[in-house]
Amino acid sequence: MSTHRFIRAYMAGSIVPTAFLLVVMTAFTLARYAYHVPLPIERIVVFPMAVVPNMWGLWNALYLVSPARRLALGLHGAVLPFILAPAGFLVAQFVNFPIPAVMVDGFPFGFPVVVIVYYLAWKYLVGFFNEIVDVS
Repeated sequence: MSTHRFIRAYMAGSIVPTAFLLVVMTAFTLARYAYHVPLPIERIVVFPMAVVPNMWGLWNALYLVSPARRLALGLHGAVLPFILAPAGFLVAQFVNFPIPAVMVDGFPFGFPVVVIVYYLAWKYLVGFFNEIVDVS
């Protein structure tokens, strides 16, 4: 399978956040409409649903051509939160989305955890899908 290498890499990268977002959006929808949690997620939902999976796919395709390929895939993926977090913050500010105080206060502790989770997700999950579509 030597054709369309970058498309296969894009698909392998984007499958992990897409599947995860199905679960997250189900939880947010239940919280918002069944339990009446007053968090207006409809103003910010475009970012995680459109940008995050696309960035994962593009980031995986970029890994194929980057000189950083000498680095482990997990390390390459662990850099992505440093791009997505500021972008998400800017989108939230642009649409006047109220960021809960617990998230602002917990950011210094939560962000390193997110980086570790991204490292593990890229090392094991994206690496697994890269092997399936033969782009590793």
